[in-house]
Amino acid sequence: MKKLSLLLAVLFLSAYAKAQGPEVTSWVRNTTNATGYNNILSNCQAIQYSTGNVYVSCTCIPGYDIGPWTGNPNVAANQNFVYKFTRNPQQNTGAPVAIGLGHIGVWTNGVSIFNADDAQTYNNQGVWHRNAYFFEGQGFDSCLGHPQQNGEYHHHVSPACLYNDMDSTHHSPIIGYAFDGFPVYGAYAYTNTNGTGPIKRMTPSYQKRTMADRTTLPDGSPAASAGPAINATYPIGAFIQDYEFISGSGDLDSNNGRFCVTPEYPAGTYAYFVTIDASRTPVYPYTLGAHYYGTVQAGNTGPGGGHVTITEATTPYNGPTAVNNINRNIKFELYPNPVKDFAYIYFAPESANNITGTILDAKGNVVKMISYMQPSISYTLDFTTLPAGIYTLQLLCAKDRVTQKIVVTR
Repeated sequence: MKKLSLLLAVLFLSAYAKAQGPEVTSWVRNTTNATGYNNILSNCQAIQYSTGNVYVSCTCIPGYDIGPWTGNPNVAANQNFVYKFTRNPQQNTGAPVAIGLGHIGVWTNGVSIFNADDAQTYNNQGVWHRNAYFFEGQGFDSCLGHPQQNGEYHHHVSPACLYNDMDSTHHSPIIGYAFDGFPVYGAYAYTNTNGTGPIKRMTPSYQKRTMADRTTLPDGSPAASAGPAINATYPIGAFIQDYEFISGSGDLDSNNGRFCVTPEYPAGTYAYFVTIDASRTPVYPYTLGAHYYGTVQAGNTGPGGGHVTITEATTPYNGPTAVNNINRNIKFELYPNPVKDFAYIYFAPESANNITGTILDAKGNVVKMISYMQPSISYTLDFTTLPAGIYTLQLLCAKDRVTQKIVVTR
């Protein structure tokens, strides 16, 4: 009788674990009708699951503060999304599914994941695709997101306010799911895929190409049309085709993921990782790579995607709410941007004390630094001696780090 009771208990716990797996429990649920930008309900409103699927209802508005978006006239709006994720993701053994434009997955707070492409090409010729982080990054807010024309707020890169990207001593949490059902983790993981070794920052295997001009594609074939000259205006990295995949040069594969043991998947899973450098600046391909690892269900992508109709019996998930949001301690305004000579940065009264500001050029070199900046004070940033180009302002205090792209024109 004792053995039977033990067996029943094990079976019950196994079934419960399946019902409450990370694909169900990782979402940031809004249980208090909290609102975010423009008083819109924030995070995820409902999580439902069946044996085979998880359904996520969300507004695409996070719980953290978003905006402003320099030079971007769009306004974040409620998207009323309902997404469907398989609970049994499988490797795609057929033709790989290319990562398309628009949302390619969902962060755990219901905000959309976008890829590295900003949907425009050089001279509209469809050959040299623009890197969104390079061309649009100056309009990202301090959480590194922005809205598109229909109001869909999204992140092309690691979402700075969703998890603590300063914690390099612990395995990063699940911060999203791709539409093939595989998890997306933060930047840090076990060194070894079997779950052993120290924690390290995951590095991509995409590298900037060594080339004198833009006349060939990453595979070496001639480009149908030449791209712009490589210069300060269009440095290497400005376009997607400026990168090539070199197998084994980093920790991750061409999809920007790997099969590995994680805290949530002790038996192992394929997982994507967001990629950043040692200074926590986003690194290409930022989120997912060129293709999905698995197969993609219909309904989430394409025109009208993200408004799935639930046609099966489901169970609402009402368990503990995942809390990954990072309270921003650095609150600032920067203007003008683009800048010709001087920019001004003002820290709000509720901002942290003793903020260090570092300005880096497009190659990651430190060109200016200001220490011990305080709230309620405006500081002047002198760009008169710097050439035109793209710069990154990093603001760091004891508990927070934010970045802001700055465009210098002449």
